[in-house]
Amino acid sequence: MMRLTFLGTGTSVGVPTIGCKCKVCSSTDVHDKRLRASALVETDSTRLLIDCGPDFRQQMLGQDFRRIDAVLLTHVHYDHVGGLDDLRPFCVFGEINIYADKLTADGIKHIIPYCFSKHKYPGVPDISVNVIKPHDVFRVGDIDVMPVQVMHDKLPILGYRFGDLLYITDMKSIADIEFGYIEGVKVLVVNALRFSPEHHSHLTVGEAMNFVRKVGAEHTFFTHMGHDIGLHEEINKLLPDGVKLAFDGQKIDF
Repeated sequence: MMRLTFLGTGTSVGVPTIGCKCKVCSSTDVHDKRLRASALVETDSTRLLIDCGPDFRQQMLGQDFRRIDAVLLTHVHYDHVGGLDDLRPFCVFGEINIYADKLTADGIKHIIPYCFSKHKYPGVPDISVNVIKPHDVFRVGDIDVMPVQVMHDKLPILGYRFGDLLYITDMKSIADIEFGYIEGVKVLVVNALRFSPEHHSHLTVGEAMNFVRKVGAEHTFFTHMGHDIGLHEEINKLLPDGVKLAFDGQKIDF
């Protein structure tokens, strides 16, 4: 059995959004407080981190302190990689392997160049970057990982399949060929920014629902949501059976 923990389910600016007094940003419901999108996938012996955004330190203060066996990056945008320096405490367990496509791997070397210099400053994260490609399955501990490719506007980025679960964020479109690699998933995590207006690089709820129906998973959880998606409690009542807004701290066994 594996478990996914949502560390964050918010969009790039988080919820509440600075300076906003809308009903969502003003809500006292903890389900309406959304850190930047990230998740843990774990078994009893292996722990994988999906994305490492600027809220990573805050997110991990509430988790057990144990080894992170791998960091899987979806793409190089700051809200998904801005917390990489905060991996430092976890290096007491040894070097941390980061998996990313070539564009992202090259990008993080510019974001945190001091981690890759010949003469490293003492105390920098001890990380190793592994370049991966869509559909090439790799294994970390006792977890098989299959990267799939989706489009974030014109930027190709990665989603990840772990057995019966598929995790996708920041998608706007997906090529037909990818459906052969995601067939049969039972649990789907996918981004849904808001109901309207349409966004150039993120799915709206309506677009996400079209994807949900095509995938046919038994359970779907929306992530990477903005404040304008609405209140957690109200919107969950409107969504069809099997589809829910995820929330920070939620755990899913699969």
